[in-house]
Amino acid sequence: MTRVEADRRTFMKSAAMAAASAAVVRDRTFALQVLDDAPAEQSGVRWAKAPCRFCGTGCHVQVGVENGRVVAIAGDQAADVNKGLLCVKGYHVGLALYGEDRLTRPLLRSGDRFVPITWDQAIDVIADRVGMAPERFAIYGSGQWTIPEGYAAQKLMKGGLGNNHIDPNARLCMASAVTGFIATYGVDEPAGCYQDLDECDVLIMWGNNPAEMHPVLFSRVIDRRSQGEEVLLIDISTRRTRTTEHCQEYLEMKPHGDVAIALGICQQLIERGEYDESFVGRHCSFRAPQAENPTLLGEPITFDEFKSRIAKYTPEHVSELAGIPADSVRRLASLFADRSLRITSLWCMGMNQHTMGTAINTLVHGVHLLSGHFGRPGDAPTSLTGQPSACGTVREVGTLAHALPGGRVVANAEHRRQCEEIWGLPEGRINPKPGFHTVSMWEQFCTPASAGGEIDTIWVQVTNPGQTLPNLPKLFDAKKGLEEKFLIVSEVYPTATTQLADLILPSAMWVEKNGVFGNSERRTQQWFKMVDPPGDARDDCWQTIAVAHRLMERGHEGMRDANGRFLFRVEDDAGQEVPIWEWDHYYDVNVDRALFEEYRAFTRLKHKNLAPYDEYVRSRGMRWPVVEQPEGVWRETRFRFAGFDDPFVPEGEDFDFYHSTTGDGRAQIWFHEYTPPPEVPDDDYPFWLSTGRVLEHWHTGTMTRRIPQLSRAMPSAYVEMHRADAEALDIHDGETIAIESRRGRLELPVWIGGRGMPPMGTIFVPFFDESKLVNLVTLDAHDPFSKQPDFKKCAARVVKMGG
Repeated sequence: MTRVEADRRTFMKSAAMAAASAAVVRDRTFALQVLDDAPAEQSGVRWAKAPCRFCGTGCHVQVGVENGRVVAIAGDQAADVNKGLLCVKGYHVGLALYGEDRLTRPLLRSGDRFVPITWDQAIDVIADRVGMAPERFAIYGSGQWTIPEGYAAQKLMKGGLGNNHIDPNARLCMASAVTGFIATYGVDEPAGCYQDLDECDVLIMWGNNPAEMHPVLFSRVIDRRSQGEEVLLIDISTRRTRTTEHCQEYLEMKPHGDVAIALGICQQLIERGEYDESFVGRHCSFRAPQAENPTLLGEPITFDEFKSRIAKYTPEHVSELAGIPADSVRRLASLFADRSLRITSLWCMGMNQHTMGTAINTLVHGVHLLSGHFGRPGDAPTSLTGQPSACGTVREVGTLAHALPGGRVVANAEHRRQCEEIWGLPEGRINPKPGFHTVSMWEQFCTPASAGGEIDTIWVQVTNPGQTLPNLPKLFDAKKGLEEKFLIVSEVYPTATTQLADLILPSAMWVEKNGVFGNSERRTQQWFKMVDPPGDARDDCWQTIAVAHRLMERGHEGMRDANGRFLFRVEDDAGQEVPIWEWDHYYDVNVDRALFEEYRAFTRLKHKNLAPYDEYVRSRGMRWPVVEQPEGVWRETRFRFAGFDDPFVPEGEDFDFYHSTTGDGRAQIWFHEYTPPPEVPDDDYPFWLSTGRVLEHWHTGTMTRRIPQLSRAMPSAYVEMHRADAEALDIHDGETIAIESRRGRLELPVWIGGRGMPPMGTIFVPFFDESKLVNLVTLDAHDPFSKQPDFKKCAARVVKMGG
């Protein structure tokens, strides 16, 4: 190990707070050993690989199991993603299994309390609700579903019920990235990979905070600088964060300013004649939204029309809109004009949770295409994900209200035919009408049937909408008192969502089951079950299949294929059907393997080819498309659309955007007009409010708040304020204040001079704390294309409490 590697490991371990931790779990001291290096063989401890349960980075861990419990965690040095490193959450991921209040029995609401019932009764209850009105039944899932779990839910709804009311919580976090990729390239997900972080000369953060949200990835760049490499880091953001501390340049923009900045860069490249004319001429076309009923296809415009439309976004005009100096716009344009540099752009929720989310995503892609900073290692526009399988399950399996597996969509007759053929369904089984997207789904659910509400039952799996939906009073709390509405929640712990549930199902989590995830760089990762879940907790995938079989037993023809066989038929090596709907037989075969192999047929429809399941068993994941070579070896792809690496680019071509929306192998450079946010501060609500995450906690804290070390380090939510704003309101550090918007109110303590520093007139609140629900006040306005809500900007006021 080199000195630099040792220093980097020391830095990451200190961020993780301790190398070994002890916590009181289930009334006894449970020691979780955290190891620096690859685990040595220890008597009684069995080690196996798994991707981390938390974010979309996809770090691999080695999990140590003894006497049926996870007893140790180590970073996996054989994994290319993290090279043996983990963040503070990853080092403690094993403790997420052992909170004292794990759900262990199915629970049915009876008045104001819950009564335990059997699994057989619980499956009957769900089947009853489906049977009452299949068209009014919905599933709300997650980027935390494993690929087989999401695939099973997708097949149940669209292949079995002929109902497209299935959508994921990723609609709240990654939908605008999806629409941005599709509008630009005709296909979703990044063309580059994490290697870009190792080779870029310039790294631009567009409204994200990777030092806290993706620290292992960010450490790759910091590591290079510690070795003496020159890497320029630029933070474009609405508040200072820990990422800002590591950046040579910080551009503090107004909310929505990113749109203006991207337009300004393009304007400068063209005005100065410094765009990559050769790359653009050979590989790009220009698009703009239609004047009426705009779509992701847009309408063609000429280069001259693009130049004319963008001309007004001069550095001075951008400065007015975005609040950054005009010279900073010129500086960014000059960097992109220099093709001797390699520039990587990173973004996450700041660009996605945005009422112009699709627009800003396409514009940043356009900056890279216009300047030719694309397709070389280190030259990449890269969207990062927040959930471990937002890419693999939601975006690839297509667990969205409009989508089908393999990049297919329900509105396309040929796509439906392809899906029916792979699933062995009778023609016409799949409904051509898209279902309700997330915001609409919950609006329908929270609207009485008598007032037109079209959803009566929602089954929530692997997510916590009672905490994560925007405008909770409208989209979640309004369920109270609606007798005809029924909420089913599959969960591992009590949450804000289970508080309103009518039926709670205890679920297995992480290494208590088999699984497959897909991370942010298109890497598919597999693991095996290592420990049993507590009590009667069971796999989400089994729950879905058990309900499907119960419906078939009751005569629902949708649960049979065209040959009359069960929709989820799995056979053993002798060709005999295994009753996987019975829990005692679920693990007689590897159901994950069977579902994954069936799903693989879809991945070949849009060049997202996956290798056989067993190849992932032997590896630390592979980046698709994965293509078999003549010698029988399966080769992954690091850089899509680039002739030097992508097997689907014709020989002799340097680039080919082979899923181009224009059918000519060209990527689309978009123009979008800047529009202001839908709600801005005024005299009544004079502050901007933004929300986000913190280093110690993941999403709603359902798992991380039950890890004592993480909970102690960050015990509760807070509001960040600028010191001058606090002084003007006579508010002091640690004082409890109220935040109010047009939608709701919450109380929480002030943190002045903490990790982040918002500018004057802006406040920031993290959303991990279920006792301080910031989404009581957030806005449900959303992007017109992706339908993703804007959690990053709304108007609020701060109220001093007491004398």
